[in-house]
Amino acid sequence: MKNIKTFCKIMTAVFFCLSCTAKENKSEIKNPAKNEVAMKSYISVSMDEGLKMLSEEKNAVLLDVRRPDEYQAGHMPGAILFTNETMTPEKAENLIPSKNTKLFVYCRSGRRSKEASQKLADYGYTNVVEIGGIMNYSGELEK
Repeated sequence: MKNIKTFCKIMTAVFFCLSCTAKENKSEIKNPAKNEVAMKSYISVSMDEGLKMLSEEKNAVLLDVRRPDEYQAGHMPGAILFTNETMTPEKAENLIPSKNTKLFVYCRSGRRSKEASQKLADYGYTNVVEIGGIMNYSGELEK
């Protein structure tokens, strides 16, 4: 009887530990390009907070990761087009040689900017800030 109680206590502890580990893994992101699991290594903030942060940075780069036709229809002032669908490590390095450059990334709604931010982090960029979609931007646009 004593062995059964000890066994039940051990199994409860093991179950509890496994449950906690599963919850922690939810912050991991599958990286299909490398076929591995990587931790999210960029930050996401609101458009307003991102613009405030951008205004306080001297050498930051604002990246628009939409398609060229979307960019030409109107983009945030100073934004550089770097299309998410054609982004590669080589193109990133040619465009932004320093991996420590503060990067602010946006798209139309926020989905592509999250994908592009994760790619940039996977490429070794250490200061990536995802600011969501231009749909949440209320300023003037450049064409």
